[in-house]
Amino acid sequence: MSVEAADRVAAVVSSWPGTPLQTSWFEFLLDGSLLEKHLQKSNPDPTPVQLIIQFLEQASKPSVNEQNQVQPPADNRRNRTLKLLALKVAAHMKWDLDVLEKGLTIPVLNMLLNELLCVSKVPPGVKHVDLDLSTLPPTTAMGVIIYNRWAIRTIVLSSFPEKQTKPGPHQMNMLSIVQQEKEMTENILTVLKEQAADSISVLEGALQLKKDFYVHTLRTLDLLAADAAANGETESSTAGLCISADELHCQVHYDLGGIFFQQGCTDQPAHEKARDHFRQTKELLKKLDSTIHVHLDEKRLAGYWNACKALTGDCDPSDSQTLPYDQINSLIRACNYQAVIEAFIKDNVSRSLPNHFRRSVLREFLYKVQQGESGLDEVCHKICVCNAIRDALEGEILSVRFQQLLLKPSKRIVDFILEVCTRSLEKDCPPETSRRNMANFMKTLCESLEELSLVFMVSSHKLFMELLKEEERKVLVEQMRKRSATINLSAKPLPSFYDIPASASVNIGQLEQQLILSLEPRRIRQILIELHGMAERPFWRVNSKWEVPSDYINVILSIKDNLTKDLVYILMAKGLHCISIKDFGHARQLFSACLELVTEFSPKLRQVMLNEMLLLEVRAHETMAAEGSKERPPPDLVSRVRGYLEMRIHDLPLRQVVGEECVAFMLNWRENDYLTLQVPPSLVMNNPYIKLGQLLASTCKELPGPKESRRTAKELWDVVVQICSVSIQHKRNNDGRVGLIKQRESSMGILHRSKFITFIKKLREPLVLTTLISLFVRLHSIVRDDIVNEVTAEHLSIWPSSLPNIQAVDVEAVAVTVKELVSYALTLNPNNQSWLITQADIYFVTNQYSAALNLYLQAGAVCSDFFTKAVPPDVYTDQIYHISGFF
Repeated sequence: MSVEAADRVAAVVSSWPGTPLQTSWFEFLLDGSLLEKHLQKSNPDPTPVQLIIQFLEQASKPSVNEQNQVQPPADNRRNRTLKLLALKVAAHMKWDLDVLEKGLTIPVLNMLLNELLCVSKVPPGVKHVDLDLSTLPPTTAMGVIIYNRWAIRTIVLSSFPEKQTKPGPHQMNMLSIVQQEKEMTENILTVLKEQAADSISVLEGALQLKKDFYVHTLRTLDLLAADAAANGETESSTAGLCISADELHCQVHYDLGGIFFQQGCTDQPAHEKARDHFRQTKELLKKLDSTIHVHLDEKRLAGYWNACKALTGDCDPSDSQTLPYDQINSLIRACNYQAVIEAFIKDNVSRSLPNHFRRSVLREFLYKVQQGESGLDEVCHKICVCNAIRDALEGEILSVRFQQLLLKPSKRIVDFILEVCTRSLEKDCPPETSRRNMANFMKTLCESLEELSLVFMVSSHKLFMELLKEEERKVLVEQMRKRSATINLSAKPLPSFYDIPASASVNIGQLEQQLILSLEPRRIRQILIELHGMAERPFWRVNSKWEVPSDYINVILSIKDNLTKDLVYILMAKGLHCISIKDFGHARQLFSACLELVTEFSPKLRQVMLNEMLLLEVRAHETMAAEGSKERPPPDLVSRVRGYLEMRIHDLPLRQVVGEECVAFMLNWRENDYLTLQVPPSLVMNNPYIKLGQLLASTCKELPGPKESRRTAKELWDVVVQICSVSIQHKRNNDGRVGLIKQRESSMGILHRSKFITFIKKLREPLVLTTLISLFVRLHSIVRDDIVNEVTAEHLSIWPSSLPNIQAVDVEAVAVTVKELVSYALTLNPNNQSWLITQADIYFVTNQYSAALNLYLQAGAVCSDFFTKAVPPDVYTDQIYHISGFF
């Protein structure tokens, strides 16, 4: 095809599915009214947070003088306007620190708020603590308050482990951006922590002001830009957005409570200050008719409040207004453990305590036992029983600790279990679901007990009689008798093979068959408990098709307890099989049960399971997308993917496929800012998929620009050329001449070509696929060296036009890859005219004229509504009309 056709770029961008034109940052400089119109859109692209990043990034770019020396950013009209645009976006967001903190890094937000201080005319060189807020103009005082609120909030947020990083301005090359931003963040945090006491004093002073406050809006910032501030309008008591005193006090009390709670770790009295501030926050929230300008997490406030009361002992168990978990904490501090157990039994009926809180209480008692406190073993057992029965009533899986308790229970424990079961259904008319779940629990209890006397205790109990029909009871008791006899017979000391009764071997075989077929975690656990009671051997080998990744096998097989080892292995193997057949529902159940199991004893396996559950959710969401779902992944899933890519845990077995699919997921959902700016350099260097993802994201992100994308495009080009290259060896022939031998099996790139193709086929985003197609078309045309018949694609001009070592490139591999890539892309969108033309050109240059004509016609039909309109000239070029003469 012609070079002119190959270089067409502009008009076809709008034809990409799902990739509308994005407004560039410089357009807002050219049109002063564009920003407000853009922000009024329902889903503006770029988003407000992205605009702030772009404006400040451009305003903070260093300049280069005539001597080619790097100079600080110039203080010119352009940069001042860009900073003002960033402030106007923040004003549109009503200075909501929650949103700003989630979207901006600490350095960017620090830059933004320092600009706010400047435009608000805060006196430079004066400590904020030395300012009298009551005498400052309203917008000036509010600028000081916003900055100091952010300061103490940032100190609190930085104390949380593994805080996620976000896009920030890049002034160095891509490899050093993360390290540079980390150093900037640490420097800013050091200063903020040194000034924390001053920030607290400023905010405490703000609480003494009873007047309304005003904060800058788009209008007041426009007036500043027009030098209208000279008449004092932007500093008057009526300019800006009005924030009532109660609204501001509510927010400030919440922020001060957070910083004092954080300080309470080293200063116990600070918890009392935090409690007082949170109390004020709650009271003001009740008082306010509207909380439109109050941005706080009420669930977190409730958690803070409860934690403060527990830490300060500010609750009375006899007070009817005291929340249930406050009462529990008070009882634990008073060492009234019997009352705690009683409260848990009653809660099985009311179900007011969250399950996670009940489990945390059990963990607290277990910790006390580990620390050597005596007399708490029975308390732990009873709380474990109460929690298990609560789980059973809600249809949840029983905990591993409760299953272990049932391996050798005492008569006293079984009596207690039956008592709790009875009292947990004390309502006059319990729901049918609760009755059915309790019946299942009683059956499970019978199946788990080995001693017939204990089974008889359960089966003869009044509740057992009420919940199970007579026929069910008879069948269950008979099964227990047979099982007990089998276990007793097979447990003779050192029996020979022929001494084992036939019934025992048959029973084991039947159980193993059930183990292979079952997908219900509770049933799998019960079967394994029974099998281990009959024979001591590794039951994870029962089915040769049960496989876990080789990365995990050593960690799993190092588990000392054989029952636990079998259970972990089988749950993981079955879960992975379910994922492979897209049965994500059963996979979630199996992985959840496995996660609960390993959490009790292995932090390493817990993280392994969290990683596998992440891969499960990524594959489930990608499968939905492949089936036509347009729903974006939930923010929590995107956050978990980011967390995985940034995770640094030593000695943790990692499967490369998890990273591979996480990168593909981020590319498919256009998380390009993250991939280009936030991935740690160590991961980029060590993980080839992350390296590819970063280069693809960078190239796609910069494509709308004219020539800015060529640098990253060249880096991507070099990596792909290496993948498609082979090592060359020189060998002297018999006639003395030196010849070249290509070793096709050894790839010189960061990834073998077959793995590269596998990765490509996990991508769905049209712009990413268009970029890869463009790259391979250019590479294909260079290695073919056919100037007559060219293959066209979009954006060919961004790639190099020659190769320094063309002999090293595997021509056949390039040809096969470009065909596979275009064919795969067309399976995702058979109506993409650019891809259709590229495929048609490939067929034409390989002399498949009939197939080429068919695709040229399809491309024309797509862009002309089946030829009811004229085919655009950039689709059917003169070259295509000329080619049609061949047919």
